[in-house]
This record gives sequence, structure tokens and C-alpha cells, in this order.
Amino acid sequence: MRTAIIITGMVQGVGFRPFVYRLAMRHKLRGFVKNQMGGVRVEVEGSDAAVDGFLGELPSSKPPMARIDSMRIETLAPGNDADFQIIASEGGAVAEDFVPPDVGICAECLEELFDPGNRRWRYPFITCMNCGPRLTLIQAMPYDRERTTMAAFPLCPLCRAEYENPANRRFHAETTCCAACGPRLQLLDGAGRPIEVDDPIERVAEEILAGRIGALKGLGGFHLACDARNEGAVAELRRRKMRDEKPFAIMAADLDETAKLCESGEDEKRLLNSPRRPIVLLRKRAGAGVAESVAPGNPWLGVMLPYTPLHCLLLRQAGIPLVMTSGNGRDDPIVYQNAWMREKLGGLADFVLTHNRAIESRCDDSVMRASGGRERPLRRARGYSPAPIPLPAECPFPILALGGQMKSVFALGRGARAIVSHHLGELDHPEAFRGFTEALERYERLFRFEPEWLVHDLHPDYASTIYAAERARRDGLHCVAAQHHHAHIASCMVEHGLTKPVIGVAFDGTGLGTDGTVWGGEFLVADYNSFERAAHFRCVAMPGGEAAIRQPWRMGFVHLRDAGESTAEMCEGISPRALSVLARMAEAGINSPRTSSCGRLFDAVAAMLGVRRRAVSYEGQAAIELEWLALQTAGDKSYPFTLESGAPMVIDTRPIIASVARDLRDGTAKNKIARRFHSTICELTARVCIELRQKFRVNEVALSGGVFMNSALAQELPARLAREKFNVFQHAQVPPNDGGLCLGQLAIAAAATRKPLTASEELIP
Repeated sequence: MRTAIIITGMVQGVGFRPFVYRLAMRHKLRGFVKNQMGGVRVEVEGSDAAVDGFLGELPSSKPPMARIDSMRIETLAPGNDADFQIIASEGGAVAEDFVPPDVGICAECLEELFDPGNRRWRYPFITCMNCGPRLTLIQAMPYDRERTTMAAFPLCPLCRAEYENPANRRFHAETTCCAACGPRLQLLDGAGRPIEVDDPIERVAEEILAGRIGALKGLGGFHLACDARNEGAVAELRRRKMRDEKPFAIMAADLDETAKLCESGEDEKRLLNSPRRPIVLLRKRAGAGVAESVAPGNPWLGVMLPYTPLHCLLLRQAGIPLVMTSGNGRDDPIVYQNAWMREKLGGLADFVLTHNRAIESRCDDSVMRASGGRERPLRRARGYSPAPIPLPAECPFPILALGGQMKSVFALGRGARAIVSHHLGELDHPEAFRGFTEALERYERLFRFEPEWLVHDLHPDYASTIYAAERARRDGLHCVAAQHHHAHIASCMVEHGLTKPVIGVAFDGTGLGTDGTVWGGEFLVADYNSFERAAHFRCVAMPGGEAAIRQPWRMGFVHLRDAGESTAEMCEGISPRALSVLARMAEAGINSPRTSSCGRLFDAVAAMLGVRRRAVSYEGQAAIELEWLALQTAGDKSYPFTLESGAPMVIDTRPIIASVARDLRDGTAKNKIARRFHSTICELTARVCIELRQKFRVNEVALSGGVFMNSALAQELPARLAREKFNVFQHAQVPPNDGGLCLGQLAIAAAATRKPLTASEELIP
């Protein structure tokens, strides 16, 4: 008998068909493999033992970037095949929602790169079917060389022979090339003039070791690089980028080099060395030898391994860890086109190492944590996007979800899959918004996507909301809003395939609530169709609105006043007149929206402890530094709090603030206070969830929102809830911050299509 295997998942454009061919040949099977819409079809026949062996190896030894979502096996009548073949796809058989992400250099290519006997020895663009750029060079689908930026490089006879040989790992690898037919490096000075040199990589290493700053063209854009050990070079890079304290990422040559810099467990090592090669947050070793300005005051380092052959050559040549940060000035998106080098990088880099392979789409590096055997995404970009994420229910027609304002990401919903874009930055700035619209147009073209519905955040002033309204009017599309925290919880539910109501714990900085106040410390009982705000933190004013986010002392001031505590130390250096004006603003609600934000509560406690009082230089800095302080000691107790019954229940934070103030007066160590505060957040969350379980008969808890970027909370809270026998769900595919909003918006909109909309939900007629 003949066996058919119908496979769905990420199995197109990742070397899956050549892998099946080689596996079938090894087991001496006859038949074929071909692409079909939504996946791959394999038909094999041979001895029972051979077919069983083939089926046993198929899922376990698949290519590194392949993902099998399902395998259906059918028995057929025998065929008349003489051998096994890779056959052409049927017309329209290429799945339009499978554009493969970029992949870090594989072990085989790395071995060839440093093999003097190999014809690609030290060639900085070596790739095969298992590695190399994908998203960043694809211009149109289906994914063939003529529809990529590699079309400019016709294959030489030797590369052509590999490309056409099914037994070769470069069979139909669209990025196949060598020094005779592929891209070439070019070294330029800071003014963009060519520098003639025999070995550009050797020269770049010399320049970096001499303390200079270079720009290097990577997969999704330019990096700025310098010696990570050289305090002067790193400080100068900060000055040029106008980046005061936000950490830089570094690139280390390999896991052995990483171990000298940071502590890392098996989870971190696997993630670092995975084909995706993200930046991974690791605890810095004492005396690691990295310049303090790489991550000022930070116990963590963001480390990645080389993911292109160019990086591998440079790291080996230099022999040191390098700062490797995005090639852009403050608030600008990453530079990715050669035409922009002189204008955008001229004042940032002393030299530029570029090449003549065009980047079709800019894409930043992904940032991850690893814990409990799982990845914890902080920024989803290179290596991950645009791999599809399954939806729990189908979109009946194409839906575009536009995300929020910060950590901007959009999602295309078609059928039962979501295509989640790579990270696009903050939309406050015109250049970033232009990058957002360009990326959106490209994704729609690439995936042949024409939305019929748009879904956006409830906040009317977000750039993504304004875009949605304007486009809906222009194109006659249906447009709906999704409440910010409902979308957070829905995104976590989607990741885990949850369809029944959950207790959603949504902790973040800001998000417009349905009552017009700023939410952020929310307990929702929610499914995709609706939610009930079952509990929240006590509301206080945000004096000055956005200014209260930039200046944590303002939140400390209002929380202390609310708790009846002295604000004298908090406001030292602030004039009495300014404080009087601020108090009147808060009391009258003048430019002082009411907020239940957990993130702003963290800011208030950080300001009380003097961790970060006057101003922050990047988003979330006060809360991040409060977390660092807390991690310096073990927990011993939590502070008191009060739950005020009602609908919704209110968590009275005044006892917490009063207890922090008392500990400060008593001279308690600040790291112990910070730890007690974190333990309090965990304890009150557990208590509220217990109350809501009794009321709503729901035992599943979904954790989402930017506060769960906090590693102490992300580990301690699930453990605390598990002790109460809750089923706890955290993010593992999209970030808990606003980078995951669009996935939740998509699920909410898909649910809305299955029920009548009220007039209030229809924002655009």
C-alpha cells in the first residue's frame, strides 16, 4: 500500500522538501513530495519497515526552521513511481501566509566558512537552505530567487549545479551564491568615500580595536559596533546616538565567550545558539570586563551570538565582544538602505562596512528571556516574524489589527492564522510612523492581503487609531475598537488556544479604559467576545499627564498624599509654589487623568526609594531599576493591603504606600523594601484571583501587560498562583507588552464578526 502524509505548519521555504527527499532516499522509498496550499503533501511506498522508519524520523529530524502543526496520514492504492522525486507545486499551491523568517548561520555553513579547502572559505554571504536571510530580502511571493534582492546576482555554473541537485542542501536555496557570483563587501570612511583595502574585515577589526565606531550592514539593517570593553568608545557611541542610559546589546563569538561575561543556564544556552539567534538577557558576571557604559548600573546584559557569516568573520578576527546596537539616531528607525548611509550614519560612525545586496525590509534584532524551559519574548522581530501564529477561531474574512502606539506591531488575520509583523518601534515620531506604514504596505503586498475589517486601540489619539479611521473612510472598510487591556488578555489566550473565560491580570503603564480613565492595574474576567472589569487598583491622579510618566516623583507625590504621608523628602528641590500648583491640578483633574496603573505604582515606589526620582531617560526605567534593587535580596514578607468589595472590587494601595514610607523612616534597607513591594504585588494578585474564582467559577489565569516584563514578577507570581491550584498562562510567542496587542485585537475582532455589533461599537459607519 501507499502512504500519503499531509503536513501543515511552517514547511515551505525552509528546506522541507529537500529534507523529505533525502530522508526518503535513505529509506529507499518511492513517491514524491510537493508543496500544496497550506503545507506539503508526501506520498511514499516501500516496505513496511522502511515506511515506519521514514514516519518515525520525519517529525524528529526536520530542518531547524520548520514547524509541523499537524500530520495527517492516509492509505492509498499503490502507484507506479520508479523513484522518489520533488515535483512542481500545483498552480496557486504556495501558501500565501508562509513567508519564512531570517535564519542564523547553520553549523554546516559555519564549518565551510572557516575551511581553507572550501570554495566559500571566508565568503561573508555563505548560506544554504537551512540558513540566511528570508523576510528581509523577499520582494514578492512565491519565494523564488527572481522575486528577491538576490535576483541581481545570477548563479555561476558551480552554484547552479548545487541549486539544481535535490541531494544538495543548497537545492533551491534562493540565497545560494559564492565569491564568483554573489554580493561583495565595500568599506567606506565616515564621509562615504571608498577605502581600498585587500581585506575589509581585517581592517574593520583593526579600527574597532583602536577605539573607533563602525556601522555594519546586517540582515535587516545597519548596526553600530565598537569594542565592548572600551569605556571611551562606548561612552562616545552613547553621545553620538543621544542614548543616555538605555542598555546596548553586545555580540560574543560563541557560548564559551558568553560564559566569561554572563551566567547562563541550559535554557539560555539553547536560546542563544538557536537558529533565531536573538538577543538574550543574561545576568552579568562580576568582573566581566565589559565597559560600564554598555549597560549602566544594570545587572543584566543583552547578549547575542553571530548570526551572519560577516559577524562570524569579524568576531573571530577581532577576538573581543562587540557592542552591536541598531544603526540609527535617537527616535529614528534602523537605517537599512545604502542610499541613506551618508545622511543617517555620517555623524554616528567613523567608517561603514556595507555590501551590494539590498535589504527589502528593515528588521531589528529580537530580544528574549529564557526561564522554566520556555522562551519569554520581550521584542519579536528577526528570526521570529513573520512566522504565523494559529488562531483559536477562524477569521471569516481578512482582518487587519493595528496594535497600539508604543512597541508598535500589526497583525494580518486570515483563516485560522495570524501573521504578526516584526517590531516597528514607537509611533510618536514621524520617521517611525512612516516606517510603520511602509511595512504595512509591504506585508499586504507580500501576503496578497486585502483587509475588510480594521481593529485598533480604544485610544483616539494613537497614530495607529488615526490611521485606521482614515483608511476606513478612504477604502470603505469596517472599523472597530478593542479595549487595550482586553486585547492584552486576549493575546495571551490566543497563544495557548484558550476559548473559555479566564481571569485576566493586565498590569501595565497606561491604556484607555471604557470609563475614560487610564487603566493599568486590571483584573478582567474575559473571553474574546467581552470582558468584565472585576477588580482594579485604587485610582489616583497623573499630574501633568504624560509628564508623570517621564518624572516619577510626580506619581510618588500623589500616592504619598493619597496615603496621608509626608511628601517632603520626595519633593526636595521642588519649589513650594510648583507643588501647590501640582496639588491643585491633581485635585481638580486639570491635565491629571485618573489612573489605576500598576506601572505608575511601581514608578511611585521607585521614586520614594530614590531609585529613579526626577526623570527617566527611557520607557519603564524607574520600574526596571526597582526590579534590579529587589533582586539583590530574598523576600521575607509582604506589605498590608485592603480589598474593597464592590463591582468592581478595588485594591486599596494606601496601606502599601504607608508601609513603604514607614520602612524608609525606620532605616530598612532599600533593597529589602523593593523586594517586599514585589512580594506584595504577588500576594494581592493571588488574593484577588481567589476572590474572583469564588465569584465567577473560573480557574484559569492569564498574565499580560508590560509590567510582566519584570523577571521577578514573571517568576514569583505564577509560582504563587500555582500554589493556589490555578492554571496559569504567560506569553511565549509575543511580548506581554504592547508588542502583543495586535494579536489580541485580531482575536477580539474575529469574535465580533460572529455576533451583531451595537452602534457604539461601530466607530466608522
